Amino acid sequence: MTLFHRRMPRFLLAATMLLSPMVPALAQEVPSAAEVRPVMWIEAKAEHAGLLNFAGTVQPRIKTDLAFRTLGRVTARNVQVGDVVKQGDVLMEIDPLALQLAVRSAQADLNSAQAQLENARITEKRKETLAASNSISQADLELAQQGLISAQASVDKAQSSLDKAKEQLGYAQLKADFDGAITATSGDVGQTVSSGQTMLTLARLDQRDAVVDVPESLLPAIRATPEIDVELQLDPHVTAHGILREVAPEADATTRTHRLKIAIDNAPAAFRLGSVVTVRFSTEDGLEVITLPASSVLHRDGKDYVWRVDNDGKKVHLTAVKIDPKFVNSSYMRILSGVARGDKIVAAGVNELQDGQNIRLGQERRT
Repeated sequence: MTLFHRRMPRFLLAATMLLSPMVPALAQEVPSAAEVRPVMWIEAKAEHAGLLNFAGTVQPRIKTDLAFRTLGRVTARNVQVGDVVKQGDVLMEIDPLALQLAVRSAQADLNSAQAQLENARITEKRKETLAASNSISQADLELAQQGLISAQASVDKAQSSLDKAKEQLGYAQLKADFDGAITATSGDVGQTVSSGQTMLTLARLDQRDAVVDVPESLLPAIRATPEIDVELQLDPHVTAHGILREVAPEADATTRTHRLKIAIDNAPAAFRLGSVVTVRFSTEDGLEVITLPASSVLHRDGKDYVWRVDNDGKKVHLTAVKIDPKFVNSSYMRILSGVARGDKIVAAGVNELQDGQNIRLGQERRT
């Protein structure tokens, strides 16, 4: 036996001793079905396939950006975001001194023009008297008459300038064009602003829309929807009837959804601007289906599965399901088969489980 053959067993023994502590560690990386894992779960609830639910927000149908119509320094802002105002209320003001001086100057010009007009009238009457006695020529009379016409035009021009100056003095105050609520502000006291620079945004409260984004594939069914119900998410008992008013002609390039605006003009006052709502479209399809969070569906080898909790709530079992391809988005998926009403389904962490895994029911997810 060579020296190499005599030393080889010792080498293998040493290698075995080095690797042996790593074996348990490697084994621990593989989840064990005997390990008890807490899971978030959701109870499967059946609903009519014709009932399509989408989350959205209440937004004003009409909102206007308000701006000063002249340059100036802001001296007052009388409103904050969320304030309700009436038509004609003064919302902001700028320093009116320069505009007041312009009014005074225009008034002085008008006074001067009126004095010249009165002098022209007196001259014209005197010339008429002299012309009647042939003391002056007809040309002198016509010259006086032209002077009167010119003086009257100067008065009209000065009056227009005064009216314009007074109107511009009104530009020092930014007033509400209609009843509504302030939804945004972008100017404050001491700021010098230019003409047309947006200071406030005013939204009407009597004309509101529920705005939602829906998948492109569902548009045909939604367009034919006879009934649209809108409810507050904070209080589902507060509801309103909606009318589909507008469908965005183009889909969002990223999500491939279309923005819908549903008119809710007669909704209760609780539907405040910015409120989160659920919009329900009742289509003619009457099949019962189950909708589950997208996080509860496991995609494996081109098929779809969920983890169904057994009746005693201690184990999970991998269950194949059929998903409705017409109703798939980043949040929810519609299950056509494989799950029954009342089944408990794991709602998150689906990649961390094994078939027959021991589990402990943790927090229940609410849809």
